[in-house]
Amino acid sequence: MRRDIFQAVADPTRRAIIALIALQAMTPNAIAEHFDTTRQAISKHLKVLTECELIKQEHQGREIYYQLEIDKMKEIDKWLEQFRKIWETRFLQLDNLLSTLKKQQK
Repeated sequence: MRRDIFQAVADPTRRAIIALIALQAMTPNAIAEHFDTTRQAISKHLKVLTECELIKQEHQGREIYYQLEIDKMKEIDKWLEQFRKIWETRFLQLDNLLSTLKKQQK
Protein backbone atom coordinates (compact mmCIF):
# COMPACT_ATOMS: atom_id res chain seq x y z
CA MET A 1 0.00 0.00 0.00
CA ARG A 2 1.40 3.39 -1.00
CA ARG A 3 0.75 6.03 1.61
CA ASP A 4 0.26 9.72 1.10
CA ILE A 5 3.23 11.94 1.97
CA PHE A 6 1.00 14.31 3.90
CA GLN A 7 -0.11 11.42 6.08
CA ALA A 8 3.54 10.78 6.85
CA VAL A 9 4.41 14.35 7.81
CA ALA A 10 1.26 14.75 9.89
CA ASP A 11 2.91 12.87 12.74
CA PRO A 12 5.33 14.90 14.91
CA THR A 13 7.65 11.94 15.49
CA ARG A 14 7.99 11.35 11.76
CA ARG A 15 8.68 15.05 11.20
CA ALA A 16 11.40 14.84 13.86
CA ILE A 17 12.89 11.78 12.15
CA ILE A 18 12.92 13.66 8.84
CA ALA A 19 14.70 16.57 10.51
CA LEU A 20 17.29 14.20 12.00
CA ILE A 21 18.16 12.40 8.82
CA ALA A 22 18.10 15.58 6.76
CA LEU A 23 21.47 16.34 8.34
CA GLN A 24 23.00 12.90 7.84
CA ALA A 25 22.08 9.30 7.08
CA MET A 26 21.43 7.32 10.26
CA THR A 27 20.82 3.75 11.36
CA PRO A 28 17.50 2.86 13.00
CA ASN A 29 19.23 2.48 16.37
CA ALA A 30 20.86 5.90 16.07
CA ILE A 31 17.49 7.42 15.21
CA ALA A 32 15.77 5.62 18.11
CA GLU A 33 18.29 7.07 20.59
CA HIS A 34 16.78 10.51 19.99
CA PHE A 35 13.30 9.46 21.10
CA ASP A 36 11.69 8.32 24.31
CA THR A 37 9.90 5.41 22.64
CA THR A 38 10.58 1.81 21.68
CA ARG A 39 12.77 0.76 18.80
CA GLN A 40 9.70 -1.01 17.36
CA ALA A 41 7.72 2.25 17.31
CA ILE A 42 10.56 3.97 15.46
CA SER A 43 10.65 1.07 12.98
CA LYS A 44 6.96 1.60 12.25
CA HIS A 45 7.57 5.29 11.63
CA LEU A 46 10.49 4.45 9.34
CA LYS A 47 8.27 2.01 7.46
CA VAL A 48 5.62 4.71 6.84
CA LEU A 49 8.26 7.21 5.71
CA THR A 50 9.79 4.59 3.39
CA GLU A 51 6.41 3.66 1.94
CA CYS A 52 5.80 7.34 1.21
CA GLU A 53 9.23 7.50 -0.40
CA LEU A 54 10.27 10.37 1.87
CA ILE A 55 13.27 8.35 3.01
CA LYS A 56 15.27 5.54 1.48
CA GLN A 57 17.41 2.75 2.83
CA GLU A 58 21.02 2.26 1.96
CA HIS A 59 22.84 -0.91 2.99
CA GLN A 60 26.43 -0.49 4.11
CA GLY A 61 27.75 -3.87 5.14
CA ARG A 62 25.47 -5.23 7.84
CA GLU A 63 24.01 -1.82 8.66
CA ILE A 64 21.01 -0.09 7.14
CA TYR A 65 21.16 3.68 6.89
CA TYR A 66 18.15 5.86 6.26
CA GLN A 67 18.51 9.06 4.30
CA LEU A 68 16.13 11.75 3.15
CA GLU A 69 14.67 11.77 -0.37
CA ILE A 70 14.98 15.44 -1.25
CA ASP A 71 12.87 15.16 -4.42
CA LYS A 72 9.89 13.94 -2.40
CA MET A 73 10.26 16.86 -0.02
CA LYS A 74 10.03 19.13 -3.06
CA GLU A 75 6.56 17.68 -3.69
CA ILE A 76 5.47 19.00 -0.29
CA ASP A 77 7.11 22.35 -0.98
CA LYS A 78 5.34 22.62 -4.33
CA TRP A 79 1.97 22.07 -2.65
CA LEU A 80 2.79 24.65 0.04
CA GLU A 81 3.86 27.21 -2.56
CA GLN A 82 0.26 28.03 -3.45
CA PHE A 83 -0.39 29.01 0.17
CA ARG A 84 2.91 30.84 0.48
CA LYS A 85 1.81 33.16 -2.32
CA ILE A 86 -1.49 33.85 -0.55
CA TRP A 87 0.29 34.58 2.75
CA GLU A 88 2.80 36.88 1.08
CA THR A 89 0.01 38.81 -0.63
CA ARG A 90 -1.87 39.21 2.63
CA PHE A 91 1.25 40.33 4.49
CA LEU A 92 1.95 42.88 1.76
CA GLN A 93 -1.64 44.17 2.04
CA LEU A 94 -1.25 44.41 5.82
CA ASP A 95 2.06 46.24 5.44
CA ASN A 96 0.46 48.71 3.04
CA LEU A 97 -2.46 49.26 5.41
CA LEU A 98 -0.13 49.86 8.35
CA SER A 99 1.91 52.32 6.29
CA THR A 100 -1.26 54.18 5.32
CA LEU A 101 -2.46 54.31 8.93
CA LYS A 102 0.94 55.53 10.09
CA LYS A 103 0.90 58.34 7.49
CA GLN A 104 -2.59 59.37 8.57
CA GLN A 105 -1.49 59.68 12.19
CA LYS A 106 1.19 62.24 11.31
